[in-house]
Amino acid sequence: MAFEIGVATSPEEREAVFRFRYSVYVEEMGRYQGSADHARRRLVEPEDDQSWVFYAREGDDVVGTARLSWGAKGFSDRQIDEYSVAPFLAEVSPEHLAIGERVMVTPRLRGSGLVDELLAARNDVAVDHDVRIQFSCCEPHLLSLYLGQGRRTYADKNINSPEAGYLIPLVVFPRGTDALVDPETGALPDCVARVLAGGGAVLSPLMTSATDYEDQLRATLHEIEAQDISAFHGFTDDEVERCLARSNVIECAAGDRVLKKGGVARTVFVLLDGTLEVRDDDRVVAVLREGDVFGEMAFLLQQPRVADTYAATDGTRILGLSERTLRAMIADDPTVAAKLLMNLAKMLAVRLTRMV
Repeated sequence: MAFEIGVATSPEEREAVFRFRYSVYVEEMGRYQGSADHARRRLVEPEDDQSWVFYAREGDDVVGTARLSWGAKGFSDRQIDEYSVAPFLAEVSPEHLAIGERVMVTPRLRGSGLVDELLAARNDVAVDHDVRIQFSCCEPHLLSLYLGQGRRTYADKNINSPEAGYLIPLVVFPRGTDALVDPETGALPDCVARVLAGGGAVLSPLMTSATDYEDQLRATLHEIEAQDISAFHGFTDDEVERCLARSNVIECAAGDRVLKKGGVARTVFVLLDGTLEVRDDDRVVAVLREGDVFGEMAFLLQQPRVADTYAATDGTRILGLSERTLRAMIADDPTVAAKLLMNLAKMLAVRLTRMV
């Protein structure tokens, strides 16, 4: 069945979107427990009053939604802070800025292309209103997907929201960067030039060459590989490179909740630098240090996360390994599969002995 995608304008259309949001974010994902309207089973936010709220319908049922906030109508203090928008507002007219949020589709349609249709509809509205810089965010396990679509990371800090979880700020230029060149000076705004120069809290082969990416990781990875027990113990250089396909390095600040209990993503992470705490509510049940793997239980069992994981130190760096890449390697290469699964088993065994 074809989907109908549009902007919710009537009270009935908007109410249907808010109820759909509740079913996904609150009931499925366990988020926004403190701000949702549980009595009426709806999730409404202050930004909805001054934003375009998109819906996707299949027949009479809402099956997807998205939101676009336009700078000409103003951003909330939360948005300005979380997306580090202040430097852009200082150099670019607000009417050329927008923030895209709350993109979600019903579980059975994830991977169907409906998200792409919603993003395309949102982008069309942005272009129609001369938006030249659009901000958004994603969960760490979706980072490679969005970077592959042309978005870039840019912020020196990631979003660590008690309600929304741990998110990576992203930016895209709907009309290309040429639309931002000053006609008098021929130069880009400094805020845009900094985005194009790279940096920020994320390192990815999709924003630099694969060789540069591996060069920046090589020293740390060699130290990890030299440990008696590590994720890459016994791997050849070629096998390590294959594991790094679609991977990313994320820098976290102390207090960042990197993984949320109940989260459905199954990315496996390796701690490169710093310290992490695994918590069951407020109780610290494990402390992770350089070389340790985490998130592997969700990967192996194909079940939601079983604990929260927090960065305990500033400058903590974690390497996120693509679930799809790892599963493909396990399916296609028995030698690599044996090494990887044995290493994960050994690391789990060591962790269990620490808890006895």
